[in-house]
Amino acid sequence: MNDSQMRINKYLALKKISTRRGADELVKSRKVFINGKLAILGCRVGEKDIVKVKGEKKKDYVYYAYNKPIGIEITSPKKGFFPLGRLDKASHGLLIVTNDGRITDKLLNPKYVHEKEYVVKTSNKLRSNFKQKMEAGVNIEGKGKYLKTKKCKVQIINDFTFKITLTEGKKHQIRRMCSVLFQEIADLKRERIMNIILGDLKPNALREIKGKELADFLKRVLN
Repeated sequence: MNDSQMRINKYLALKKISTRRGADELVKSRKVFINGKLAILGCRVGEKDIVKVKGEKKKDYVYYAYNKPIGIEITSPKKGFFPLGRLDKASHGLLIVTNDGRITDKLLNPKYVHEKEYVVKTSNKLRSNFKQKMEAGVNIEGKGKYLKTKKCKVQIINDFTFKITLTEGKKHQIRRMCSVLFQEIADLKRERIMNIILGDLKPNALREIKGKELADFLKRVLN
């Protein structure tokens, strides 16, 4: 087996033509051709193969990192695009904005594990057992019952600041976790989603995600 070859569904996903499941449906519908011949489920393609999809036009997907300011609701800063996920009005920081609806479920569905990193400042001094309790999971109330959050990573920066890395995204999760542990949040900023880092992007500004950064991001989301 040639190491440079891959399954046709993976190939179409990497080429941003479809998801893997969607690619299988295209093959079943007899719309995919490899070197002029109908593709079959599970077949493999290499670098020199010519792949064509009947009736399918490749959409130009674009992705941006956006620094959402405090005090605004989540709306797209660019026409025809939408934000992936949310940040509440009182929070600020990184959002990913795109026209690629294929990755919405892959990025937001809780069954997929994707890291998101936040820096949080509190109004009152962090308790001595705060890190231990946060990392173990916190019972937060929701929909008439208590839900325990997944284990997470916490780094104490100083007496009033900590960094937290989550792999889930319950509504107002960090605020609810802190409330249970009697910590009042003064500022909440998201700095990273997977490999996409906010960096020095100014509030309300966009920067296009491209090159290796984009390739690594899509590889994690679509595979």
